[in-house]
Amino acid sequence: MARIAIAGGSGFIGQHLAASLGARGDHVIVLTRDPERARRRGRTNGRLVRWTGDDAGETADLLDGVDAVVNVTGVPVGPKPWWLPGRKRAIRESRLGPTRTLVEAMGKLPADRRPRVLVNVSGSDTYQGLDDTPATEADDHATGFLADLCRDWEAAARGAESFGVRVAIVRNGFVLGQDAKALQLLVLPFRLHLGGRLGSGRQWMSWVHVDDVVGIMQLAIDDPPATGPINAVSPGPVHQSQMADAIGVALGRRAWLPVPAFPIRLALGGVSILVLGSVRAVPQRAFELGYAFRWTDLDAAMRDVLR
Repeated sequence: MARIAIAGGSGFIGQHLAASLGARGDHVIVLTRDPERARRRGRTNGRLVRWTGDDAGETADLLDGVDAVVNVTGVPVGPKPWWLPGRKRAIRESRLGPTRTLVEAMGKLPADRRPRVLVNVSGSDTYQGLDDTPATEADDHATGFLADLCRDWEAAARGAESFGVRVAIVRNGFVLGQDAKALQLLVLPFRLHLGGRLGSGRQWMSWVHVDDVVGIMQLAIDDPPATGPINAVSPGPVHQSQMADAIGVALGRRAWLPVPAFPIRLALGGVSILVLGSVRAVPQRAFELGYAFRWTDLDAAMRDVLR
């Protein structure tokens, strides 16, 4: 039985990971700013501990003797517009600040009391627009706010390597789950019988079922060769129009009302990249590490999460 701390573990992915780790017998410590709220919601497994994310000394006490740390901190990048005052700063600081605190805390601990691995979540935005061929972990050279954020966030996490801590970076694609807020926003028009493709529909979406995100994170925790970036994306990226069709089929609705790109950009500004941007990535590193995906068929995965 391992002792595993999940920073930001009361959120969507953290909840699923904590439940899976607890089911296999691990002792899970969930570090969260608001444990009372998490208890009221009743969806988070493990021991809930209040954590501010900005005190390295306090964090070192919490991590003392922990075997692994998983970092899934960060406010959602959407749907609030990025032009709102302080919005981009909040997105960056909610990721970089707690990550630097975790790394600094590890450095304060004696080597024999230090976590052996840090699994840090990131995004597949570093492949934005690199569509000529499917992108692997070696092709992370896109530019823009989200791509730069991911690079800075990963660099902050890799600071733990200087203390002898193994660091694995899990780059999530578009995550499918019953409680995934991003998916709920895509699904809402279909529930109102107003669904269809967004923009041209030709933009790529690298999707992944939350079960496989959890599986890849557990692999990263357990497997010493798991270092550096690992794409948590299904082997089969699809066009956005195919995603719309899959939602329609799962709900028994027609994907009949396309929404042009212009009004989406007008309404969302920079955030529109979340639905109009194009990411065509494949999980090369996960395959090399021997991971077997549970969900590779989009229609089956969509039926599962929208059942």
